[in-house]
Amino acid sequence: MNVVTRLASEIRLMMRRPERLQFAALCYRKTGDKSGVEILLITSRGTGRWVIPKGWPMNGKLAHAVAEREAYEEAGVKGKAEVKPLGTYSYMKGLDSGLEIPCKVQVHALKVGNFANNYKEKGQREMAWFSCEDAALRVMEPELKEMIRAFEKRALSPSAESA
Repeated sequence: MNVVTRLASEIRLMMRRPERLQFAALCYRKTGDKSGVEILLITSRGTGRWVIPKGWPMNGKLAHAVAEREAYEEAGVKGKAEVKPLGTYSYMKGLDSGLEIPCKVQVHALKVGNFANNYKEKGQREMAWFSCEDAALRVMEPELKEMIRAFEKRALSPSAESA
């Protein structure tokens, strides 16, 4: 690697912004068949790719409460998010300006109770239920794929709560 290339690489690393934190809900429901559990995915408004509801921290709200609120606003989902996060994943968020910023997303499982008839982003996104494996195949972020697969194992384990 020549000096100019190495210097350019080091400058990019120095100028790199720290990851911004977001909170998300992995919305799920138990099924009566052998699949056991399904994951609700929504499309992003900008790119149309499959994602889970997520958003920025809110003053005075705990992380799991933000996840609940985002699930309600983006998908009309009503449910209770777990306080303890399932884990985190990283992605690059595209901004309206064309810039991308690194984000770290803390994910909370949310058991869906029901849906609202009207909610903030109704009609702006597609929504669909998927098996855990199909959901993992549809999302782009490798860490989220693995989180969904691990969640299925947890949800189907005999020690899983019957909630």
